[in-house]
Amino acid sequence: MSIERFQRILVTGSSGFLGHHVMPQLKQAFPDAELIGVGRKDYDLLQPGAPAAMLKDIQPDCLIHMAAKSGGILTNKRRPADFFYENLVMNTHTFHEAWKAKVRKLVTFMGGCSYPSGARSPIGEDQMWDGYPQMESAGYSVAKKMLLTQSWAYRVQHGFNSIVLIPGNVYGEWDNFNLEEAHVIPALIRKYVEAAERGDVTITAFGSGRPTRDFVYAGDVAAVVPWFVQHYDSSEPVNLSAGRRISIRELAEAIKKAAGFQGDIVWDTSMPDGQMDKIFDVQRLHDLGLSCDTPLEEGLRRTTHWFLEARKQGIVRL
Repeated sequence: MSIERFQRILVTGSSGFLGHHVMPQLKQAFPDAELIGVGRKDYDLLQPGAPAAMLKDIQPDCLIHMAAKSGGILTNKRRPADFFYENLVMNTHTFHEAWKAKVRKLVTFMGGCSYPSGARSPIGEDQMWDGYPQMESAGYSVAKKMLLTQSWAYRVQHGFNSIVLIPGNVYGEWDNFNLEEAHVIPALIRKYVEAAERGDVTITAFGSGRPTRDFVYAGDVAAVVPWFVQHYDSSEPVNLSAGRRISIRELAEAIKKAAGFQGDIVWDTSMPDGQMDKIFDVQRLHDLGLSCDTPLEEGLRRTTHWFLEARKQGIVRL
């Protein structure tokens, strides 16, 4: 398998959650390349002409497109049009302009939430088109899902080399801890840390705790990205996850321990559980000789420690 070498690598969303993990990995993997990270303050990719201007100014030979509008289930339910429009616009125009600018390779990402709501676990990449995503996040999920069609279409018609990776339920340092926007792990970490500091004797968690999920540490996802940049040249997507099943109840107990909360967890069963079992099939990832293996307990310890330190420094999103 040939190794691709690049001189100028452009990363959109470089200062975001996953971007903070990916950038150091790229610097290590491509020491001789010029690595340029940009955010919305540099180029607002929602504005007409901004993607084209960005590519004309920087002239990369590789584009890693991570800019996205993302958030937890609450904000997705309240603002589905925003999530649909912003992701569809950013992705469609950035992708198209990358082809026009003769970028040699584009690497981008979508979420595991784009899989059908009724997908059977473990969820393999071949199930992507077997149904509609979970309605609560469909605005975001369907917009991101279009990346697969765009990657295929531009490869067939234009020979444009692009790949789409599918991280699972990612958590880790630099995540969003705003309770209106956060996913389950950062939300619970913040709740438990603050409850411990107040001396609360109980904390309420939503649902029954019975659903099972598959969580992947952001550092593990970032560590495999350079391999895909160098070696993978297919529009067939690849799941990036741990492939490990844990119940939300077990997760809550693990975060309780990491956060130092001594009280009890009370489950509010009036709140919906959502999909009962959602685990990602990572056989395709393993067949490529790759894996995401950080134990959940270790990842939670690192994330909680970072949250406590980042809060002191005022750099955490609350």
